[in-house]
Amino acid sequence: MKTASLFENLEFNESKPLITVLFETNFTKEIRIAMAKGTVMKEHKTSFPIVVEMVEGNVDFGVENKNLALQKGDILALDGNVPHDLKATENSVIRLTLTKQDSSERVEGVAKK
Repeated sequence: MKTASLFENLEFNESKPLITVLFETNFTKEIRIAMAKGTVMKEHKTSFPIVVEMVEGNVDFGVENKNLALQKGDILALDGNVPHDLKATENSVIRLTLTKQDSSERVEGVAKK
């Protein structure tokens, strides 16, 4: 069994999203993305499917020429190779589920851009 808290040691950075690996299982990697209001993750994509869950806050999620206003409680699944971007419209906490084949370092790299 593995446990983690999405709110323990939660910090926001005014200049970039903060990425925390919560834990890995045999088939997924569970990641917390803390985005301060106004921070962005520029357009990026992964070769693998992902699941995004809005735990707290609001994010403009750009995908397939649409802008989705994601809010607390929203969840979406995205296939691999689909470009997307995020902009926090308020302090936000996002749970990102990656497949085991994907890399948490890739997510950290996107957050630094």
